[in-house]
Amino acid sequence: MRRITFLMVLVFALFHVNHAIGQTKETPAQVWEDELDNIEYWKGFFANTITAKDLKQHLSILASDEYEGRETGMPGQKKAAQYIADYYKKLGVPAINNGSYFQQYSLKKESLVNSSATLNAADYKFINDFYCWGANWQELDASQIVFIGYGIEEKNWNDYANVDVKGKVILCLSGEPFAPDGKSMITGSEATSEWAQDYGLKMETAQAKGAKGMLVVNLNYDKTMQRVRYWLENASMRLDKPKDTEEDVFPLLFINKDFCNKILASKKKNIDKESAKILRKRKSKSFTIKSDLMFHMKVDVEKLTAENVLCYIEGTDEKLKNEVVVISAHYDHIGIVKGQINNGADDDGSGTVSTLELAQAFIEAKKNGFGTKRSILILNVSGEEKGLLGSEWYSDFPIFPLANTVCDFNIDMIGRKDDAHTDPNYVYLIGSDKLSTDLHKISEQTNDKYTHLTLDYTYNDPEDPNRFYYRSDHYNFAKHNIPVIFYFSGVHEDYHKPTDDVDKILFDKMETIAKLVFFTAWDVANRDEKLKVDVVNDFEKK
Repeated sequence: MRRITFLMVLVFALFHVNHAIGQTKETPAQVWEDELDNIEYWKGFFANTITAKDLKQHLSILASDEYEGRETGMPGQKKAAQYIADYYKKLGVPAINNGSYFQQYSLKKESLVNSSATLNAADYKFINDFYCWGANWQELDASQIVFIGYGIEEKNWNDYANVDVKGKVILCLSGEPFAPDGKSMITGSEATSEWAQDYGLKMETAQAKGAKGMLVVNLNYDKTMQRVRYWLENASMRLDKPKDTEEDVFPLLFINKDFCNKILASKKKNIDKESAKILRKRKSKSFTIKSDLMFHMKVDVEKLTAENVLCYIEGTDEKLKNEVVVISAHYDHIGIVKGQINNGADDDGSGTVSTLELAQAFIEAKKNGFGTKRSILILNVSGEEKGLLGSEWYSDFPIFPLANTVCDFNIDMIGRKDDAHTDPNYVYLIGSDKLSTDLHKISEQTNDKYTHLTLDYTYNDPEDPNRFYYRSDHYNFAKHNIPVIFYFSGVHEDYHKPTDDVDKILFDKMETIAKLVFFTAWDVANRDEKLKVDVVNDFEKK
């Protein structure tokens, strides 16, 4: 028997209920009698506890200056974690991680500014001559170097053809080859390929070929340094995992042209001329270099902790409640940069406060006898801006077994409109069809039935150079073959800037997207069969 609270009785006595399917024309008494066992009615009722007003109220707090940009490991992040946990406690959610709402994890805050390199008795300095993003290695012996053009392996451009790089350091150009007519030799158009957008692809290819490291010549080094110097001068973060689980970081370094030409001097070559030859002949080129080049990485380490916040709503079906549907969002942002607070109202304050409202909706449903068969885990992670660290920690050390995790609905930046749309009533869906055709069908059917948003799959294209599928917390579930949907509204002019503030948020849009997540998660959590994983993914190409 479904329990109906006194408050709900009072609501029925006073108001007609305007729910997701439409506004009833019946009297309150008729509503009470006719809708008591109508699951569709109640689904709409609980979805309507998600309101633009409540979203704004939460976001006005979490995205205020008081939270100092919520940088991972910093006081603002911890204050935000406490706000979220206090809200879950207020809702009556039990603390399930040994009496805590938090999953704490360890971090290493690392600075490389004192790193250097030596070549022919000359010293080269970090930032001035080269840089990299993190290192857990101390030295790189680059006495055997292979220049291989752009470091690309594609069907129509293969820099690795007939080249042995095993045990050697690769030297390659940044970007990708463009013909004199302005067309990429990879895409055949003016558009760049993923090889120019994602250096991780070059790195992983080099690593798979057995290389011991990679030097990428950044032909626009000074311009790049204008954007990244602040981040290089300040410490980066990585997970401080138990030693038996920690993976080595492949040495990927970026060098300027002057440094590169010093390396090439023994071959009497110049990088501009070599690049020009490759483009003119439309053919890759390789040669070996012997040197006494050594990189010396001085890693200054500070130990920190950060927290994921957990809201667990146990399912009602004895057979299915051990299966978990995850709804995730990262609550961290980039903190204080150059003295300015970055409040991250959209990134990802919008997703965070949506999860708070979703938690309320599912909790109210359960309190009133309409709990989902499967359990719901609202997972608020930190460390996303530092490299998806909080969600990586959860997937490596899950509170609930990954084998029992049905799917992840990840919400990251749903509060704005991008330049590609004039109507704000859209959402980008990423990943819905990557692993499960069941999930994709449920998602589309749910939107058709309830929310009527324009579902934009632009960024779901495996060839999209932005590669958003790999850039938010859902990926740490997808890489374990757990179906995901990433809800996203696109990048705007205030992305990662101090101007990403609450006054620019479209709360009605947020409300509708959050309701889409609610309806989709509700259906997945209540279906008789677990989602089938029946699609081969492409994430090995990451």
